[in-house]
Amino acid sequence: MILQDGFHYPKRVLSAFPDPELAFKRRGAPFTFDAESFVTLVKAIKSMQMTTIKQREEFLYAPSFDHALKDPVPDAIPISSRNRLIIIEGNYTLLDQKPWNEIARLCEEKWFVDADREVVKLRLAQRHLLAGIETSELAAKQRAEENDLPNGDLIRKMLIAPDVVIKNS
Repeated sequence: MILQDGFHYPKRVLSAFPDPELAFKRRGAPFTFDAESFVTLVKAIKSMQMTTIKQREEFLYAPSFDHALKDPVPDAIPISSRNRLIIIEGNYTLLDQKPWNEIARLCEEKWFVDADREVVKLRLAQRHLLAGIETSELAAKQRAEENDLPNGDLIRKMLIAPDVVIKNS
């Protein structure tokens, strides 16, 4: 599985943005990801020749995200030429906005997992607390309202039609 989270811009890059305070506050919004590199990796995966046990195995590498460091970890996920199924996961993989929309065209199937906005808000707040992003329930809910939920609204507004929709409750 290739996760979009590995393509977060590192803190050092966000610090160099024209408005670093906004970049950190909105971390997780589309502009805080290296979308071009994500698209490049998906294209490389799509063009990688599959190999059998009798053939030389090739690898591509994807970054992961370390929540303790709050930064991506380069080349942490090996992708073998022997993999028969690769799942590309992330909030913006079906976003109809350049360059994100290139990912959907490269995938064989497009799935969308949806949930009620209030359920999502509570889950996000809990995640923010567990990850140490916020230290109080009020702050965690506020972060969800100010950052995460607007990102979800953008996705729903600019969603590339999925092949499968899963309603998560």
